[in-house]
Amino acid sequence: METSVDPRPAGRLSRRSALTAALGVAGATSLAVTTPGVAVADPGQGIRRGAIDDHSPLPTGPLWTWTAVDVARAVRTGRVTSREVTESCLSRLREVNPDVNAVAETLEEEALAAADAADAQVRSGAELGVLHGVPVTVKINVDLAGHATTNGIVANRDAVVDEDSAPVANLRRAGAVILGRTNVPAFSFRWFTDNDLHGRTLNPWDPDVTPGGSSGGAAVAVATGIGPLAHGSDIAGSVRYPAWACGVAGLRPTMGRVAAFNPSTAGTPRTMTSQLMSTQGLLARSVGDLRIGLEALAHRDVRDPGWTDSSGPDGQPEPPRRAAVLTLPDDGSVDASVREGMRRATTALRRADYGIDEIELPHLAELADLWSPLVMAESRYGFAAAVEKHGDRAIKTALKTWLEVTPDLSLADFSTKLGQREVYQREWRLLLQDYAVVVTPVSHRPQFPVDLDQQGPDAFRSILAAQQPMLALAMLGLPSLSVPTGLHGGLPIGVQVVADRFREDLCLEAGEAIEDGMGRR
Repeated sequence: METSVDPRPAGRLSRRSALTAALGVAGATSLAVTTPGVAVADPGQGIRRGAIDDHSPLPTGPLWTWTAVDVARAVRTGRVTSREVTESCLSRLREVNPDVNAVAETLEEEALAAADAADAQVRSGAELGVLHGVPVTVKINVDLAGHATTNGIVANRDAVVDEDSAPVANLRRAGAVILGRTNVPAFSFRWFTDNDLHGRTLNPWDPDVTPGGSSGGAAVAVATGIGPLAHGSDIAGSVRYPAWACGVAGLRPTMGRVAAFNPSTAGTPRTMTSQLMSTQGLLARSVGDLRIGLEALAHRDVRDPGWTDSSGPDGQPEPPRRAAVLTLPDDGSVDASVREGMRRATTALRRADYGIDEIELPHLAELADLWSPLVMAESRYGFAAAVEKHGDRAIKTALKTWLEVTPDLSLADFSTKLGQREVYQREWRLLLQDYAVVVTPVSHRPQFPVDLDQQGPDAFRSILAAQQPMLALAMLGLPSLSVPTGLHGGLPIGVQVVADRFREDLCLEAGEAIEDGMGRR
């Protein structure tokens, strides 16, 4: 039966019960990582560049703890059924979702029917997709035929659509089983996940801090075992920040790598900044799962004119196996937990035979400072009016404050700043000929207190300053991976790994090296 959650905010968790929800994933998730060298249970085989051995041993834990890679190979070899895995994930959803409110709409009947169909295809010997039989979630801001694309907006409660979005269509094409739809802030436009229609999503590590946004529901879902893989989207860190905040991995692909067409909004022209920076992505408990998830999500869909056919790096010169690590300032702007995350990642990469250079990255602050003026210049018009008409109190306050702290631009200023973006892109592309990856923080501060963006202009400026690394990379359109590096002070920490255009493979390879260095395998 398809159900929606109670539209009231989720009940407040005690710290003890929040940690119980998260740690229930045991060794099957990056949330189980504490400090390097601490033994954790084997989370299952992650996918590398080479072929996967379909007949190697499988994990022994509950099916909801398995990686997408392990589920896919077990289903296609008949060692488990998709129905068994789907039932396990649905059981986990019923157990933890009332406490964390990650999934706004559960699709139990549809999921079980899709799982049965997947099992029938296995028995028939049909050709199977890379996610065949794997339970996943999708964000409630993308169209799913037969359901309302609410985007966390009360006025969209009954906005039922009759056609799948490009991400949903590609996940289905790859054989994925859609368990449910994950929560977002209203209009998917905050680094916090709360709305008047579906309620508040809670960080399972600490309910007093944000789970991130706007893919906060997706991050909490995979962190607590509600499916091994989740769809998300990112224009300002909306995949990377929730992944980091909840201790899972999140991939923002190169602009154009993944089709983003949403039929319900086809008649509304997208802003220029959305076309340049908004992309679809993925979150998972394993970097290897992001690899096969990207293979599924990046399938051709020409309904999105910006989709680019890029099957791999063939013909491109390989950069040296070196990582450029951002030199962090000593002015107090970067928290000690962030420094520790960078230290752990750098150590892991060095052990994996990456050369390490600590450098000042070109124009990081200037790139971040372009984001708000450009996006807010366009938001002052159609988007601001829509928020004023249909938004809840939180999004109205957040957008009003964001506009207040951001200078308005003339057309000439807008054009100049947009042109400057290309200058910075060129310098970064040249830099990435000398390095396989660049490593930066995700955010400069620990997870924000819940609703910090409601606390006035000074608080909002502090948010924008902390999010500098994510905003800068969104401006560049480069692939960016958020990868966890354990815990610090009881909360997840991690780093952002960046590579050249369409070199997600380099991000993922470095991410797996960091993952290995945290003692996860």
